[in-house]
Amino acid sequence: MIRIWVSKIRSPKIILGLALIAGCSLATLAAETVTGVARNQTLGQFAIGDEVILLRLDQGMQEEARTKTDSQGSFTFKVQFPDKLHLLRVLHQGVNYDQQVAVGDTVSIDVFDAATKVQGLAGSIEIIRPGTKGDLLHVSDMIEIRNDSNPPLTQAGERTFEVYLPTRAKIDWVLAASSGKMGVMISATAVPAKPGHFTVNFPLRPGATKFAFNYDLPYDGRAAFRTRRLYPLQQLAVMIPPTMKFSSRSPAFQVLPTGNSNYQVRAANRVNAGQGPEFEISGVGALPALQAQAQPAPKAPTTVATPAPSAMSSSQALTQPASASGTVAGSKPSTPVSRRQWWVLGVGGFLALGAGGFLLWRGERISANSGEQSGQGLAYSSEVLKEELFRLEIDRLHGTISGEEYDSAKQALEGTIKRALARAGAKP
Repeated sequence: MIRIWVSKIRSPKIILGLALIAGCSLATLAAETVTGVARNQTLGQFAIGDEVILLRLDQGMQEEARTKTDSQGSFTFKVQFPDKLHLLRVLHQGVNYDQQVAVGDTVSIDVFDAATKVQGLAGSIEIIRPGTKGDLLHVSDMIEIRNDSNPPLTQAGERTFEVYLPTRAKIDWVLAASSGKMGVMISATAVPAKPGHFTVNFPLRPGATKFAFNYDLPYDGRAAFRTRRLYPLQQLAVMIPPTMKFSSRSPAFQVLPTGNSNYQVRAANRVNAGQGPEFEISGVGALPALQAQAQPAPKAPTTVATPAPSAMSSSQALTQPASASGTVAGSKPSTPVSRRQWWVLGVGGFLALGAGGFLLWRGERISANSGEQSGQGLAYSSEVLKEELFRLEIDRLHGTISGEEYDSAKQALEGTIKRALARAGAKP
């Protein structure tokens, strides 16, 4: 019997069948894993011994597994829920480096050494968008900072970025996003005895980092802005409704043609670090939506458009002086079309920041609530309402909701949130 069994196994058909079964098993195992390698781009070598976490994007962000990179920077995870989306997080010197993955992926994640102060930081673009909201002025201040350090380093710490807002500014919410990543909701900390001065703790990784500070100001029909910044800025743009007025004693501001009657823009190029330029706005008007700017501008074959700030390195920005029209020295004269294209591309990146920010913020906030036992239902409901409020803001940015619909929906949501929080606070 033994000899017969062995002979049957040696049969070519049986061997081929066993080989196919084994191959299918290995393929199935590989299809249910995520593998990768982490590289330290500061040192130009593998990242050894870094913590790697597999997060499942399902009802928030759930940790599914964790491991450490080996001597070759490699790691492997067996995915427990192959049908769900996942996020890989490599933790290097206290900074997270994330990448979205799917089952069966083999990925490479770059990490960088961290320092509290990094050389090579500069501003690309800042867009200030004010609009009236009752007796308040709502302002969306969007800033892009580039980190072109060499060797590449991440600036990390308690005060990675500082912003100077009007002294009576009351921050509503803040978004931040690294280059090519989804945005997240973050908090800003007021500097004691310095009204309007805020700091944030968000790593400035190599490449571009975008911030969106949204705040309210008491408004009596006129508001003065005394701008100030830590880093030089390639362009400062002020975008206001057509019904509002802009004034400034600074000759730096120029009218930026946009081809859109829904807003008007004043822009100043080559803004140095420190104070200024100052400007005032007056009148009444709704916050301009950003929908139109995301559309590509017409191309002019005989002109050279200035690159979008996010595509130009800060070293190029500092060594190639720009004229008031936004033309880089050495290029052909820029037409209004190319100037509009430059600014349009700059704003387009912030649209992605807002949309991505909602997605990840929604997951993290719900996930944070999942472990609470006392008052979990009320807390969860409150977070859901806050998410809807944030989605409402995104709809307004995209111009997909009318002003009346926005005001009515926001008022109802804010009232419901207050009642939910009051009930949660009243529970023992």
